[in-house]
Amino acid sequence: MKNKLKNIRIDPKTLGIDILFDIVGCVLYGAGIYNFAYASDFAPGGVSGLSMLVNTLTARMGWFGGSGISIGTAMLLINIPIIVICFKFLGPAYLARSIKTILFSSLIVDTLMPMLPTYRGEPMLAAIFGGILAGAGLACIYMRDSSTGGSDFIILSIQKTHPQLSLGAVSMAVDGVVILLGGVVYGRVDAALYGLIMTITYSLIIDKIMIGNDSRKQLTIITSKGKEIADCVTHELQRGVTILTGRGGFTGAEKDLLICVCSKSEVYRIKRAAYELDATSFVMVSSIDAAYGKGFKPAEK
Repeated sequence: MKNKLKNIRIDPKTLGIDILFDIVGCVLYGAGIYNFAYASDFAPGGVSGLSMLVNTLTARMGWFGGSGISIGTAMLLINIPIIVICFKFLGPAYLARSIKTILFSSLIVDTLMPMLPTYRGEPMLAAIFGGILAGAGLACIYMRDSSTGGSDFIILSIQKTHPQLSLGAVSMAVDGVVILLGGVVYGRVDAALYGLIMTITYSLIIDKIMIGNDSRKQLTIITSKGKEIADCVTHELQRGVTILTGRGGFTGAEKDLLICVCSKSEVYRIKRAAYELDATSFVMVSSIDAAYGKGFKPAEK
């Protein structure tokens, strides 16, 4: 892991923007899981939900004076083995940003969120508005090519080792286990249902904020730096790129035309890479109904 991280170049301006998005995103995310879900006794999917269950169980066991392992501490402790197992599948810059975000989220959930008012009203409203806040927070984090770790790391690792699997199905399985455990820990079926509603809500909000609801996107990029952009997308995002040669009808200048099909969560990262390498790039994003082949659905026979 040390070798992966040691050669990362840090731009102060980019780091400052990343930290700003991290703080805003982690505050919104923390409010959703702590001030709404945790206060209403249900757990959404993912490491945050699992951390809430760890806190509840350890509190019942009388640990730490009956307060249990704090949610932020549990998030950090659960992420450590996940990072150790998955780090070889993650890009070094993405890994470094995610570790930073994990530390921010753990700290904010444990220090800032308890100081803010909690909602203890109708659980359905808590699930909906908690999901909206958490989704908005995660979108801020994802837009800076980072994550809160946990299931994001697991899903990304599975995608790289088993690209034929549906990411939606893998995500549903990971979140579903935690949500069902929530129903068991809280002793109520509706606790699992509220957790499911919150998880669906924040997933929809992330989609709405970032790029919409379509499951697959095709990016067409017209640029003078096709090789550099293609190398970045191929090596950093593990997505295939087709390079064609075109000529401008007005200028007559030769340009590279890149075609890349990706998942909805990767659109922002590819656009960002294109504009960072060539600010004059022309990027078109279109929705496609389905994609078949390596990294997507298996070809139908």
